[in-house]
Amino acid sequence: MIKKQYTPKQFAELVGRSVITLQRWDREGTLTAYRTPTNRRYYTQEQYLEYMGIAPQNKVGKTVIYARVSSASQKDGLVNQVDFLQTYANAKGIIVDEIMRDVGSGLNYNRKKFNEILFSDDIKTVLVAHKDRWIRFGFDWFERFLQSKGIELVIVNCEKLSPQEELVEDLISIIHAFSYRIYGLRKYKKKVKEDESLQGGAKADTIPEGNP
Repeated sequence: MIKKQYTPKQFAELVGRSVITLQRWDREGTLTAYRTPTNRRYYTQEQYLEYMGIAPQNKVGKTVIYARVSSASQKDGLVNQVDFLQTYANAKGIIVDEIMRDVGSGLNYNRKKFNEILFSDDIKTVLVAHKDRWIRFGFDWFERFLQSKGIELVIVNCEKLSPQEELVEDLISIIHAFSYRIYGLRKYKKKVKEDESLQGGAKADTIPEGNP
């Protein structure tokens, strides 16, 4: 399992200290930072737990709410998803530890919070309003990946929180991408034909040896 790592800035925010203080502690040996192969400092989840006085063996995986919309103009959709999932959690007696929000297409695998969940080692359950709020395509693969890490993905499947216009936008994006590639192939094919024509013309202008 991939261990959670923090940059000095992230760790400083977590423990309520400054980066300068962390640097001083590192020099003094009070809280020694780890080093990457390129000599950059980083801290681990274990160091955070130790600093906060939390025993690792008593740590329980977090339950998080994940909400996503495609654009900033849809931020009301984030509020609706969070409200719905909080109500769902309360009804089930589930304690939510964190709310994670992304603004980005369901076709985009580089969403910040999406990736935080994928590579987390302290999340146990993820609540999502609808499958496409998590990912547009490849849901089963990502679900199996999370299961392999011991993370349960709970999809409540609330259809009204899955905007149809987003699906249309994503399909248009896919069509645009394929159209661009087809156009590129056609352009390349045309260029090849032009090159062949030029080569053919050059041959036609060549006077065979031995002719007057």
